[in-house]
Amino acid sequence: MQVIIQDSREEAVSLAAKVIADQVRRKPNSVLGLATGRTMERLYAKLAELHRTGGLDFSLAVTFNLDEYVGLPPEHKNSYRYYMNHHLFHRVNIDLRNTHLPNGMTDDPEEEGRRYEALIDDVGGIDLQLLSIGVSGHIGFNEPLSAMFSRTRIKALTLATLQQNGPLFDHPEEMPRFAVTMGVGTILEASQCLLLVTGETKAEVLAKAVEGPVTSMISATALQLHPDCTVIADAEAAAKLTQQEYYRWIFSHDPHWEPYR
Repeated sequence: MQVIIQDSREEAVSLAAKVIADQVRRKPNSVLGLATGRTMERLYAKLAELHRTGGLDFSLAVTFNLDEYVGLPPEHKNSYRYYMNHHLFHRVNIDLRNTHLPNGMTDDPEEEGRRYEALIDDVGGIDLQLLSIGVSGHIGFNEPLSAMFSRTRIKALTLATLQQNGPLFDHPEEMPRFAVTMGVGTILEASQCLLLVTGETKAEVLAKAVEGPVTSMISATALQLHPDCTVIADAEAAAKLTQQEYYRWIFSHDPHWEPYR
């Protein structure tokens, strides 16, 4: 795991966008794992800008989102399909047939999990998995006690997650209590993971995820086991990391990151 600390949210988002853009330019038919949430809105706006002004071409890209709420149809404004269409897919030249999310309207969640896993396998796996972290420490909707080898499945949402995401609904009490989510094991099979974290509200959980023990109570700690995981955080989110000076020194001296500095 490499931790990169940027002074501002804008710098953190811009760096993450450059990493994704370079992946797509290097491999136009990249398979991208995508995330949702407020952290990602600025990132997707940046990618749309790179498409519009810099010719970033998504025409051959394939995407798989981490999760979807159970019981929300794709046209519901709080569904993640709606979110992705609004913030990214309709703003770039991606083929919507190559964009995949779990089916939150399925009558058979177990079969939906198997179907989604098979789709990922059929394209050879995910090249770059984009992630954020919830206040409960989840990646995707892998809430506390998610097994490290878990696969795509239905998961009950914690009170912390309901309190975090509920205000995004017109009526917070209508937020679904369940979601279909990629499993921790599914995420760890991606060739590369990129965790983007911004804001002071994520400082405590990020410190636990990066520097704490690996535990099923905080699924993001599983990323410590991934052979190629990059964490990009702004200064606020990184505030409680104990090795900040060390992380900054590595970034400033690593030749791999020279083009990004």
